[in-house]
Amino acid sequence: MGELRPLADELDDDCRAFAQALRTLFTGLRVSVRRYAARRYRDAGTVSRYLGGTRVPPWEFVVDLFADLATDHGAAATPLTLDHVRELHRRAVQAGAAPADGVQVLQRQLADADREARRATAQEDVLGDALLDRQHRIADLEVRLNLLEAQWSAERAYLRPPLGEPGAAGAAGAAGDLLAERGRLEDQVRKLEAELEETRLRVMLAESRCNVLERQLAIAEGPLPALAPIGPDPAATLRTPAAHTSPDAPARILAVDDKPANLLTLTAVLAGLGHDILTADSGQAALKALLDGGGFAVILLDVQMPDMDGYETALHIKRRARTRNIPIIFLTAMDHDPSHMFRGYTAGAVDYLVKPFDPAIIRAKVEAFVQLHLEARPA
Repeated sequence: MGELRPLADELDDDCRAFAQALRTLFTGLRVSVRRYAARRYRDAGTVSRYLGGTRVPPWEFVVDLFADLATDHGAAATPLTLDHVRELHRRAVQAGAAPADGVQVLQRQLADADREARRATAQEDVLGDALLDRQHRIADLEVRLNLLEAQWSAERAYLRPPLGEPGAAGAAGAAGDLLAERGRLEDQVRKLEAELEETRLRVMLAESRCNVLERQLAIAEGPLPALAPIGPDPAATLRTPAAHTSPDAPARILAVDDKPANLLTLTAVLAGLGHDILTADSGQAALKALLDGGGFAVILLDVQMPDMDGYETALHIKRRARTRNIPIIFLTAMDHDPSHMFRGYTAGAVDYLVKPFDPAIIRAKVEAFVQLHLEARPA
């Protein structure tokens, strides 16, 4: 995966023309695919598919490529070149191999997560440099304080300072100034350390989200089982939950919604994946199911429920040591208001989907977390 692979066979003219232009740009960087993927915090396999023509990348990837070329060569691309590549990209997207809506949504989410990872990484570097600067300045002050203390002690023990020189009182004043400066720097160090820890957590979360979205995209682009027909009884599509989960047992999914029709739809959408699906019609019922049953791979949790809403239910789930690590995907009929999404992530959600959702998206997201759950099972 380090070198460029040949262009995929049976590409249409538009996809082939764009892929060739992309490869020409990429070769100007003089780096391997794997190295460039690491530089941009992307999956090497995905970058390889972009350059091989089997997947049309989002425009953000092309913009990043132009920016990296400008940095390496000291000159930005001309407007004519940008317009030409943009037109090639537009034609490739509109070609017969254009991705489905669900895939496009996941690609946008991956691009957003990638940007957040790069922003957080840049901030981490800035904070790290600032912290190192303050630590060096404190070390310098320590040296100056030690020298001043040694000079002060020598004067007190052996010497009487000549007239007009500061003597012990002047040395004490200078030491006081240095101690005050050290105190200010130490306060800055504590604040920078706290900011750096928070930023490192943002980097870790963004990178983790990128990894999960890469997996979800791979699932969404591949063949999935056909949807099961929606029958009159949701329980008809469920397996009987096992009391104890063995390494070879199917994964278990908990769907929580106060409306039977929504549970019926979720069951039909997920039934074809081949996992055990348990439903609960309230937050209280969900908490009871989590206590009574074995480990779950993922929880699909409706936000708007009476008595105990999804946010409160999630907080209870995250407080319990046994269930706090189960991924929660919020499902809501509310809009994309950032405050609602922020509250969902604050409550411990790993994702937040607005109804009506694309079945391909929710199946890809669920299957990705199921795979992670199964991989973590002891052999």
